[in-house]
Amino acid sequence: MTKYEFIEALRQGLSGLPKRDIEEQISFYGEMIDDRIEEGACEEEAVEQLGNVNDLVLKILKEIPLSRLVKEKVNNGRRLNALEIILLILGSPIWFSLLVAAFAVLFSLYVSLWAVLVSLWAVAFSFIASAFGGIFAAVVFLFGGNTLPAVATIGASVCLAGISVLLFIACKFFSKGVLLLTKKAVLKLKAALIKKEKSNE
Repeated sequence: MTKYEFIEALRQGLSGLPKRDIEEQISFYGEMIDDRIEEGACEEEAVEQLGNVNDLVLKILKEIPLSRLVKEKVNNGRRLNALEIILLILGSPIWFSLLVAAFAVLFSLYVSLWAVLVSLWAVAFSFIASAFGGIFAAVVFLFGGNTLPAVATIGASVCLAGISVLLFIACKFFSKGVLLLTKKAVLKLKAALIKKEKSNE
């Protein structure tokens, strides 16, 4: 792939982004290719070293803040005509309520995920605290001459410690999953904004 083909493919992949961001990225990767050519690589090798264009587009998309894409989408300079304004006003009782309901459902699901996660961590730490409390109680029983309750309490403490380790691993796994889900949701939202922008052009 030549530099021109790479730049055009990159421009096409980024076509839904704000023009300023597209030009920055084109300039950045164009300079990278030029630098590698100056270091002795041929044009095709210099382009190949940058990797797949689709992977670069995905990487760039991850780095651009969602707020900037939304702001650009809102301030795209397109004026609504009279018919669109009338339809928006007349349809507002329906589309606005549906929009609020959809947002409320998605937000509540997301908050519920975090609530479950916080609850799991609380349970894990309570099991750890119970294990330490059990060991302390066993020492008290031993000093009181109650050997059998001390042994039973130590056994229960060991079980609680084992369960807390398993819960800790599960909580860590679930936390990573929720964070990954959040990143993917933001990436999908960015991609949707870019696709809408492309369809408007």
